[in-house]
Amino acid sequence: MSSKASAVFPGTGTVWSARLLSVLRIVAALGFLQHGTAKFFGFPALPFPGPLPPFVIAGGLLELLGGALLLFGAFTRPVAFVLSGEMAVAYFLFHAPQGFFPATNGGEAAMLYCFVFLYFAFTGGGPWSLGGLRSADKS
Repeated sequence: MSSKASAVFPGTGTVWSARLLSVLRIVAALGFLQHGTAKFFGFPALPFPGPLPPFVIAGGLLELLGGALLLFGAFTRPVAFVLSGEMAVAYFLFHAPQGFFPATNGGEAAMLYCFVFLYFAFTGGGPWSLGGLRSADKS
């Protein structure tokens, strides 16, 4: 963190940056996980009734399993990479054809999840994760 930021927020730095990385991972995973629970368990309820098409079932499995793994910070980098790809596919196949702007094509969440997960693919899950606990045990 820059010296200007440290002057505004004394006591902040790499410790809190790492912790907030974990908080972002947990919050993003909880938000993502609810898409999988909605598809498979009906909670929260989805606006469209009926049987799910196969591609929605595949996406729901990634959301359910990937969201749970990210929530606990297990295999964060490879899981986040796969989920980032899933969200890129979701955006370009389902949202982009509806219009150019994410605010009008309903693709804001897919776009944000794509880049947040890509960030996790490079940074990992942070100290409050199973991966972070495992690497702390080795030192």
